[in-house]
Amino acid sequence: MSVHRLSDSEIAAMLAEFPDWILRDDGLAIERDFKFGDFNAAFGFMTRVALYADKVDHHPEWSNVYNRVHITLTTHDADGLSTRDAAMARAIEGMI
Repeated sequence: MSVHRLSDSEIAAMLAEFPDWILRDDGLAIERDFKFGDFNAAFGFMTRVALYADKVDHHPEWSNVYNRVHITLTTHDADGLSTRDAAMARAIEGMI
């Protein structure tokens, strides 16, 4: 499936909408760190994200250490950021 890669101006608009996300140094992904009260809260958040990601078939790259979760969003089919990443960031923001 062909996915449209976002232009620089589209990426800037996405970052303006999601100010807590940062553009990775290579410009191909956005990242965000989350901190929760404990492991159960972090794991619950990851579970909500995982269920949504599976439903929309767009999966984040992530890691978890105790109460911290690091998420990277990129679209491999687009070799960079796409509208799928903006939609995923929007959904994740609604799950916090």
